[in-house]
Amino acid sequence: MSIWGRVIGGAAGLAVGGPIGALVGLALGAAVDKGVEAVRPSDEATRHITFTIGVIALSAKMAKADGIVTREEVDAFKRVFRVPAHEMKNVGRVFDLARQSTAGFEAYAKQIADLLHDKRSVLSDLLEGLFFIALADGEMHPNEMEFLRAVAKIFGFSVAEFEKISSRHVGPDANSPYVILGVDPDIDDEALKKHYRRLVMDNHPDTMMASGVPSDLIAVATERVAQINVAYDTIMEDRGLR
Repeated sequence: MSIWGRVIGGAAGLAVGGPIGALVGLALGAAVDKGVEAVRPSDEATRHITFTIGVIALSAKMAKADGIVTREEVDAFKRVFRVPAHEMKNVGRVFDLARQSTAGFEAYAKQIADLLHDKRSVLSDLLEGLFFIALADGEMHPNEMEFLRAVAKIFGFSVAEFEKISSRHVGPDANSPYVILGVDPDIDDEALKKHYRRLVMDNHPDTMMASGVPSDLIAVATERVAQINVAYDTIMEDRGLR
């Protein structure tokens, strides 16, 4: 069963508190679909399920940040986190419950940050995914930017680190290969190569999976590596090194 299939069924065995645990209770109470399988997950599956439900909750809160959840934002969530068609109803149920709940997004962000305190690359990818959802309707609302800034702070990112991530999505230089790689244009060739290799290693989907991230949730990492490769190739060609 995929991680999405365990969001509802496997949640019956979760031993988790906090806002994510409360959302689990709501989801279980609303789970009426035939074929929902109740299983007691392993510790690793529990970690995956907790992360997954937390991701859904944050994404729902992100979509609601500007006051209205648009179809574009919901579709963006489905693309970013690759929700299988046969799991759409279960995931949609949790998404709807999360955006209606009284719990603030800060509580979900804190629980995810605690769960992944030693996996900053995963937290970075999650933040990238939230940017993607925020921009799905064609603009970045001020409230959405404040939401993202607050989540980044809870995740442990400095102001400078957040601005670096933000610059890849909004602003006049968002498409600059140097901005995408997070380096200054005057970086020397050798330092650029080392930085590039480190970025690819840190963001590679295989690294994400090895860190315990469900395979269903690595679309952001895949897209990020593709952007890194294109940006690096562009710079190398401009410097006459390709």
